[in-house]
Amino acid sequence: MLKLIDLLQLCPVALRNYKIHCATGENPTPLEAFFAGDFEEWQRWQTRRNFECDHIVSLIHLGESKWLFAGVYKVLGVKRRKWRGMDHFYYSTREVSGLDHLTGRVIVEFEKNFRASYLRGPKYIDRLVVSEIRPRRLSIGDFPGYNSVLLSHASLRLVIREEIPSWKSALSSVSAIYVIADRATGKLYVGSAYGEGGLWQRWAHYAATGHGGNRALRELLASKGRAYAENFQYSILEVCDLNVNQDFIAERETYWKNVLCSREFGYNEN
Repeated sequence: MLKLIDLLQLCPVALRNYKIHCATGENPTPLEAFFAGDFEEWQRWQTRRNFECDHIVSLIHLGESKWLFAGVYKVLGVKRRKWRGMDHFYYSTREVSGLDHLTGRVIVEFEKNFRASYLRGPKYIDRLVVSEIRPRRLSIGDFPGYNSVLLSHASLRLVIREEIPSWKSALSSVSAIYVIADRATGKLYVGSAYGEGGLWQRWAHYAATGHGGNRALRELLASKGRAYAENFQYSILEVCDLNVNQDFIAERETYWKNVLCSREFGYNEN
């Protein structure tokens, strides 16, 4: 049985007065921040003095008892700062070098049946068992198929920014009816994409603006702030040939608006 601490000691990394951070959360999730290369910054913002220690061993929740090793960080200091209108503790950190071959590749098995997310290291470190060492760093992955698309706004921005080939090829080759769900309220917006660039071009507009030019969404972001778009979740209802008649696309869009009641209870205005 190989433990995470065994790998760290082989590097070697000297852990002193350390905590284990079991990272969870939303808007964005820590995994989304990791994919975008922003995990360290995401972790620095804390609502309490959670990192009164010398080192942080960071794990990102993957589901059930699986966790992704996201690096070890040296704590350099802390300041109080405002974020989204609330008081936070902003930690200055530096990622410990020499672990690039493990970060994002090691999957840890850890049965955490309690709520606490900031754990005293020596008490729990022996319970972090390595279940897999992936051949490559975990990333957002290839296009999963039209019926399996479920993207947060942060993930959509990453897909568009990186122009992930499988995603760009799949989304730019179809017309589609899609739905945007507001995870904060449950309200839906049904839209369509057709013509040159297909769904890729349409969703690239959402990635850039948050509202895609839709009046109701534009007004919502003007009221709530652009960061509110992080509540949006994107999925595909139906795909069609890129050259399909636009009237047919309009009919299918109307059908889905009726099915999902997105005019009565959502963000569609017509």
